[in-house]
Amino acid sequence: MNSMIGAAIVLLVAISTATIATVSDDVADIERDARALELFLKDKKDFKKHCPDLNWEQPNIEVYKRELKSQLPKRCKK
Repeated sequence: MNSMIGAAIVLLVAISTATIATVSDDVADIERDARALELFLKDKKDFKKHCPDLNWEQPNIEVYKRELKSQLPKRCKK
């Protein structure tokens, strides 16, 4: 009987730890996506403001998620 209780406790701890790790990963993904969106929108605004005469097609949001940095052309930096 004690071994069953012990096994149940170990199982509950394992499930709890796995859930916390999953939630933590989800939060990290959300934070990364939010930062990428912020950079995407800032580049769009800065391009219109500082160098609308340049020929530039803004990359897909997936590029921002991967790189987490501005994708403006070097000639368009403030």
